[in-house]
Amino acid sequence: MARFDKLELESGSPRQPERPSKSKPVREQVPWIDQAIEERRCGNYESALRLYSRALEDDKSLVNGWVGQVQMLVVLEEAVEAELWSRKALELFPGNGDLLAGRAQGMHRSGNAQQAMGLSDSSLKATGQSAYRWLVRGELMAATKQETDRHCFDKAIENDKDWLVPLEIAQVYLRLEMPSRALERVRRAVEMAPDRFFPWYIQGETERELGLESAARKSLQRCLELYPNHDEADRSLRSLDQGGWSFGRVWRRVFGNR
Repeated sequence: MARFDKLELESGSPRQPERPSKSKPVREQVPWIDQAIEERRCGNYESALRLYSRALEDDKSLVNGWVGQVQMLVVLEEAVEAELWSRKALELFPGNGDLLAGRAQGMHRSGNAQQAMGLSDSSLKATGQSAYRWLVRGELMAATKQETDRHCFDKAIENDKDWLVPLEIAQVYLRLEMPSRALERVRRAVEMAPDRFFPWYIQGETERELGLESAARKSLQRCLELYPNHDEADRSLRSLDQGGWSFGRVWRRVFGNR
């Protein structure tokens, strides 16, 4: 827990993006929240977490900073800390639907499915709508093998037209070992943002998980065309030739025992 005990008050300047998009370089004068979102678009979740934290150091009233911080902790498989920080944020913003969703997601990934579902119910009943509330609901439905997951994810996309939404839905499916459903969503992200390397990378890894080696090579090569220094895509291409592990197996090896 020591790593996170002062997360929202981290000092010092965060490192610059590891994999900035050629189409939209991140500059130091860009607000912290905008930088954090750009890092998410590049798959740099540790950096995004620090940037959300830096935004909250300047202004603790930024609810989207708190939500983003929780989301990045979830993605980084720090579910217990995500639940903790969502709870702290809810003390500042009681009843906030997105923070309730973040707490539900952290709770679910920590193994408390029943309480997570109740929190998700509350998040959907809260004032307003958001893609994140429906994304979390979809994850809970998919994890329990209920077909309503598709409806929930569709609602998430209706609420936010950003290509990050279908991309992050695909990542949820990959985590749940449902690559065929992930492929539908990541293809939509690629269609919406064909000039961004990270959707191509996730598409390539999804195709590799499904045994679609030819398609995976094309996707990973396109990722490398857009960002030649993408080490993971390069390793994946070499792994295809060597019969190596898929993205899902690597994910489970790295995060499965946490």
